Amino acid sequence: MKNWTDYIHILTALLVITNPIGALPVFITLTRDQALAARKNTARITATAVAVVLVVSMFLGQPLLHFFGIGLPSFRVGGGILIMIMAIAMLRGYPGETRHTPEERIGTDDKDSNAVVPLAIPVLAGPGAISTTIVYAHQARTGWDIAFLLFAALLVAGSVWAVLALAEPIANRLGHYGISVATRVMGLILAAVAVEFIAGGLIQLFPGLA
Repeated sequence: MKNWTDYIHILTALLVITNPIGALPVFITLTRDQALAARKNTARITATAVAVVLVVSMFLGQPLLHFFGIGLPSFRVGGGILIMIMAIAMLRGYPGETRHTPEERIGTDDKDSNAVVPLAIPVLAGPGAISTTIVYAHQARTGWDIAFLLFAALLVAGSVWAVLALAEPIANRLGHYGISVATRVMGLILAAVAVEFIAGGLIQLFPGLA
């Protein structure tokens, strides 16, 4: 990381890949029987879980890769492909299919709280967000870089809390069409992020490509 442009790029990527706006329909469906206070509590727990997942990925992601003998270039290519699949699904208007299966959703419908699973994991902080955080953590070179990544993770979690706590007003204002347009725009940005991940990983794996 070298300048504020890189920091803005990182923050944008994390916000887009968690996509709290796109999670609104899932959140509203899973909390439809909750009172307003309980729904806000679910939003708070979900945001906290998202922050924990991102921060843990930031500090423990690389050691886990080393433990399993996975090189970061290979992980970047694999993560980039996964992010590209998510981006294509978002562009088609079906982002949820890449984040959780119908079986996972049905399995949690009878629980009192869906805040951690499936809302935080994998709807918001899924494999795409985790892999993105690990890659950016590897690029961190200074204390400022680490501090910004922590700030970005907390800011993303804060945006999740704000959006989910105001889920119904936002959904009513945007409507189905508005949410669909926002999801597709985020999908386009996410596709660009995926291309950068894949290209960077391939250059590291095959230096001759540069």
